[in-house]
Amino acid sequence: MMSKHRTKLLAGAAAAVLITSGLAIGASDVHWSYHGDDGPEFWGFLLDDSGHIAFPTCAVGESQSPVDISKFDEEDDGPSIRFDYEATPLVVKNNGHTIEVEYEPGSSISIDGDTYNLLQFHFHTPSEHTVLGAPYPMEGHLVHARGEGDDVELAVVGFLISEGDHNDVLQGIWDVMPASEGIVEADGETIDASDLVPSDSGEEYYAYSGSLTTPPCSEGVRWQVLKEPIEASAAQIADFQEIFDMNARPVQDLLGREISLIDD
Repeated sequence: MMSKHRTKLLAGAAAAVLITSGLAIGASDVHWSYHGDDGPEFWGFLLDDSGHIAFPTCAVGESQSPVDISKFDEEDDGPSIRFDYEATPLVVKNNGHTIEVEYEPGSSISIDGDTYNLLQFHFHTPSEHTVLGAPYPMEGHLVHARGEGDDVELAVVGFLISEGDHNDVLQGIWDVMPASEGIVEADGETIDASDLVPSDSGEEYYAYSGSLTTPPCSEGVRWQVLKEPIEASAAQIADFQEIFDMNARPVQDLLGREISLIDD
């Protein structure tokens, strides 16, 4: 018999799939990668089975992510991020592009009165966002959504990962992450995403309007990149890079967009 936790987790994963399918405009079966002829510079030109461009926004979008964080306006009275995360059964997926931790319903963030539900979080190496032109060794993305159907809105909290001390929370994921495509349920193990972000990080972050950093590169994503990085050891970074040597989209042109440093 399927456990109550597993049923809730599958419901959350199904919601994430529905959202992703909607954003992918029916083109989720088109192969893309981070290398070669189907790498990032070609995403906007890949064809589906009908001969139509599958991900046109990747090429023609005007609010694309990630970006370089070098010019920003400081806002002393901007809205803080309120994290309301709970522990979830540890389910780790290698989807061929990244390592992803699925999250069961019940965890969320609130920003200026808007609440977004946490669906999953995943990792990139090197970091997709850069600061003053320089990448960090890794970056994590906490993916949230609110609304239904065509009214779904996404909010992503990015956290930068620098080389430093061993990270026990990441190690719990690393211990079970599949080296090839597949999913692992860590029997009896849980994880709390709030342990991945510094306790006061919701009061100091970079905010801008952007997109998904993977196909279909859909825009209208509310981005918050935490200013304070977390640490992982050199060995932990290397362990991830043994599976994904590089899974980061290059930075995109701001095209007049503004980045705000919220410093509440």
